[in-house]
Amino acid sequence: MQRTGLIGVGAGLLLALVGTAAAETTVEMQALSSDGTGDSLGTVSAEDTDHGLLLTPDLAGLEAGLHGFHLHTNPSCDPSESDGDVTPGGAAGGHFDPEETGTHQGPYRDDGHLGDLPALTADSEGYVSTPVLAPRLTEADLAGHALIVHAGGDNYSDEPKLGGGGAREACGIIESD
Repeated sequence: MQRTGLIGVGAGLLLALVGTAAAETTVEMQALSSDGTGDSLGTVSAEDTDHGLLLTPDLAGLEAGLHGFHLHTNPSCDPSESDGDVTPGGAAGGHFDPEETGTHQGPYRDDGHLGDLPALTADSEGYVSTPVLAPRLTEADLAGHALIVHAGGDNYSDEPKLGGGGAREACGIIESD
């Protein structure tokens, strides 16, 4: 079986294990630059399951490898500027942290940012399609925030800064209901 087939079987098994609900939120993800948002890179769909929030990416155009993935505080993909430095997607603010933990501990621990999501993996052609499960979130938590895909991986800790993730490279806004 080819790798693509194995990914499909794995995604199917994940869906069967978690169960699915009827409602679904779909977020368009756009490339980020210091000028703002650019072309669409695809979508991320989100739906509640019995075990948390299932996030299903359908993205293209990313570098191969791991990418940090987070729910950010503000519903904006605009750049921000501080001391003359422009941060693409910076207006999205920091990771969603309603409990004000101030720590980056990943999606599976209760003592860190609620916005820490499982890392995404782009294949050798830059496609991301494998679903990930965020057990501490529900679809209702998404409204009024932004999803951000970062360059580089994520080790779910504060060292190096924010788990070693890099620049913000894709963003999607989830409007408030």
